Amino acid sequence: MNDTINILLVEDNKDFAKLVQVYLQRFDASLFTVTWKENHAEAMAFLRETPKVDIVLMDYFLPGKTGLEIAREIATTYEQIPIVFLTVNRDFSLALEVMKLGAAEYLVKEDISSPVLPKTILSVIEKQRLRDRLLNLEISRQRLRTIRETLSSVTGDFEISLREMERLTGDLQRQSSEALPGNYLTMIGDNIRRIVDKLDKLKTLKEDKTVRYIKDIKMLDLS
Repeated sequence: MNDTINILLVEDNKDFAKLVQVYLQRFDASLFTVTWKENHAEAMAFLRETPKVDIVLMDYFLPGKTGLEIAREIATTYEQIPIVFLTVNRDFSLALEVMKLGAAEYLVKEDISSPVLPKTILSVIEKQRLRDRLLNLEISRQRLRTIRETLSSVTGDFEISLREMERLTGDLQRQSSEALPGNYLTMIGDNIRRIVDKLDKLKTLKEDKTVRYIKDIKMLDLS
């Protein structure tokens, strides 16, 4: 894992926020980037404006909205971002509460001076990336299955027509005693063969080759 990990720290204690940054930098200065926000409004504004946040470190006890309420809002809007709670005590009922919410981990603040915090962050990030890879793989499988099902229902008559056009074009080329202007029959035959070739590739598609084309438009790469 060589990419910089972008961390949003939601914590109302300025001194503790500085300690988190110091200990993470001490563990690996090039690995972690920490952005500190004191409350709900600042945290949500930062998430809206920032394209990439890898993980949220969330204090449980915050003024106004509690860490649990903020985490619930983050989980609703940014479900792909894992949340690690930081609390002052080892309260089992509290741990159970945050885990029910879907938090990735629960740490006691006194652990920040040890390697527990950075190692926990790395573990959570690795698990999240693994889940993302598995999710993308499943999406690709579902898309490929849909492509195959769609093709099986629409290509039958289309393929028969193409094969017939290919045969007729070949017959015309053989029967023509003189080349047509612009060699149109050859152009038609070449285009039909290209379409048939793409159709054959679609029918034997074994992996999802969907690529982004323009904005939200996607296409299959059959090159």
